Amino acid sequence: MPKFYARRRLSILAVLTGLIASVGLFNGPTASAALPTPVSAATARTYLASLTVATEDRTGYDRDLFNHWITISGTCNTRETVLKRDGTNVVTSSACAATSGSWYSVYDGATWTAASDVDIDHVIPLAEAWDSGADSWSSATRQAFANDLTRPQLIAVTDNVNQSKGDKDPAEWMPSRTAYTCTYVRAWVQVKYYYDLSVDSAEKSALTSYLSSC
Repeated sequence: MPKFYARRRLSILAVLTGLIASVGLFNGPTASAALPTPVSAATARTYLASLTVATEDRTGYDRDLFNHWITISGTCNTRETVLKRDGTNVVTSSACAATSGSWYSVYDGATWTAASDVDIDHVIPLAEAWDSGADSWSSATRQAFANDLTRPQLIAVTDNVNQSKGDKDPAEWMPSRTAYTCTYVRAWVQVKYYYDLSVDSAEKSALTSYLSSC
């Protein structure tokens, strides 16, 4: 069971990031909303220093062990909720499917007008989470992680960019748009810290290097 249940001090941050999301105070040239604002670089460096360093272990991983895209409100599931949050002028059907709008992908700087061209990225991929400690979580905790709209964990991005990322960590993959580097690594560290996930040595080294320039 991750230790985040004991980290009640982060509940204030969760509330604040949720409020920020509701009023649309976000970075991004054309997006009306986006990823909840991560912790500062200084805080991320402190968090990173406290993370356990361990070798990854994917034994027993199955994506279906993370129940994702659950119903959030009415007919809207997690994917549809993020599409509405991260898009501009998004129009949805009665089933909550996005029928029009535009989405700016902060990873690569592309803008899309079809929801089918957009994936919802798990900043910490599900397989990466499993490798780093989620294998010991309950089903309920894995579901909460896979659908977390409060932490900076879910974001709408270009579909093939998300697919190229796959389950890679920052030692293996980073967004091509370097203006987003600091936000991405701050988000990565915050989510790992909140869920008490470990890092491997190469991952920690990469994160340390990126954060030193933030």
